[in-house]
Amino acid sequence: MKRSLYAVLSLVVIVALLLSLNVSWNMVNGSTSQKTFKVGLVTDVGGVNDRSFNQSAYEGMKKAEKELKIKTTLIQSKQMTDYIPNLQKLAKANYDLIIAVGFMMHDAVVTVAKQFPKTKFLIIDSEISDLPNVASAMFREEQAGYLAGVAAALLEKAKFGKTTGKNVFGVVGGMKIPPVDRYIAGFKAGVLSEIPKAKVIIKYTGKFDDPASGKQVALSEISEGADFVFQVAGQTGLGVIQAAKEKGIYAIGVDSDQSYVAPTTVVTSAMKRVDVATYSVIKDTLNKKFKSGVIYFDLKNNGVGLAPFMKGVPKNVSDKINKIISDIKAGKIKIPTEVK
Repeated sequence: MKRSLYAVLSLVVIVALLLSLNVSWNMVNGSTSQKTFKVGLVTDVGGVNDRSFNQSAYEGMKKAEKELKIKTTLIQSKQMTDYIPNLQKLAKANYDLIIAVGFMMHDAVVTVAKQFPKTKFLIIDSEISDLPNVASAMFREEQAGYLAGVAAALLEKAKFGKTTGKNVFGVVGGMKIPPVDRYIAGFKAGVLSEIPKAKVIIKYTGKFDDPASGKQVALSEISEGADFVFQVAGQTGLGVIQAAKEKGIYAIGVDSDQSYVAPTTVVTSAMKRVDVATYSVIKDTLNKKFKSGVIYFDLKNNGVGLAPFMKGVPKNVSDKINKIISDIKAGKIKIPTEVK
């Protein structure tokens, strides 16, 4: 009996010792059984291949996945009715942070955030300030648009490359929503600051996921004499760039550096650093520093800007843009946010 009892006690001690050693080893190696931090991203109808702000948000999330060792999931919305069920799917799966990309997802985020008050949400491009579990990343798109407009006007005045000197500029927007109009208002103001009598043609396709319509509208503006077309239309804007390429004029990209789409056509891009905003909020949430309400991204915090110019753009253009950036940061230039 005693031998059996000693054997059992010895086994218990050995098991306890092994468990203790295992816990210690895990703690040393940082592999305690903590719940994996999960981030999910839902695109708007433009999809992650828009080479614009959906893709930029995705790149910010993937950077966080690599550097912060988190788990990520992407869900692409095919139509607007997908927004609520896509967000609900991630919330039901207990994701720690759910990212909704785009102004059009405003109502869906409000609905689902109320349904899942313990889940944290980040919405890009729309203000939601009254829900404690929602952060809103907003951008001063008008600043980036203004820089693009000044650059286009300076190149027109300098008779750069393929320009004709007609002082006509085209803009193709997707849907007429505030983020789009902030870009356009800034662009028009930038052009007119250098060429007061310039003609700025502004048209909307009403879609963010239709390159064919973007190309058609851009061709109509080019036929009116535009040397530059500025696209603010997500995936639709890829058709705008294609039209500019075919007609031998210049395009200006949007949201991310789109020079790789057509290197000899895209002279620069008005950038909105959605990747920076996405990564920043993911990191804060992981570190238990999530803040609800509106977070603004502008020239001062590298949230917006202008992509590098294509080869051959005169240095004096870059110098003038750098001076204007300083003036905007200093509050010396007031830029409109509404299209007139």
